[in-house]
Amino acid sequence: MKNFRFTMPYRVRIADINYGGHVSNAAVLSFFQDARIGYFAALGDFSELDIGGCGIILPEAQVQYRAEMFLNDELLIGARAERLKNSSFVMTYRIERHGTVTAEGSTALVAFDYEKRRPCRLPQAFREAVAAHEGTEDETGE
Repeated sequence: MKNFRFTMPYRVRIADINYGGHVSNAAVLSFFQDARIGYFAALGDFSELDIGGCGIILPEAQVQYRAEMFLNDELLIGARAERLKNSSFVMTYRIERHGTVTAEGSTALVAFDYEKRRPCRLPQAFREAVAAHEGTEDETGE
């Protein structure tokens, strides 16, 4: 998948299907979350609750649907992190079926200290892991 260094396969399950007979809106956001979890794991010892000393919180998500997806479709889901700032970053996603884009989207993510219940700075270890994985320079600043 072009421009995505992290990808994961996914087979559409019956739980992903809505009354219209295709993948539901909520399922696509779950696909994005699954890819995000996989992406963090691929970076090293990171998760949504621990990106090196804090977790993340999702204040915004966008999805563009390009084609219907159906039960048992074999999908490829790509994820990448970009636009790292002081306490936030964006992840972009693409879902393809046999090379055809079925959905794309992004999520704004904020580093969040769950004990103090407030945003925090992106940990340096996470920044460095993203830069190494994506082959980019560490971006800083708002």
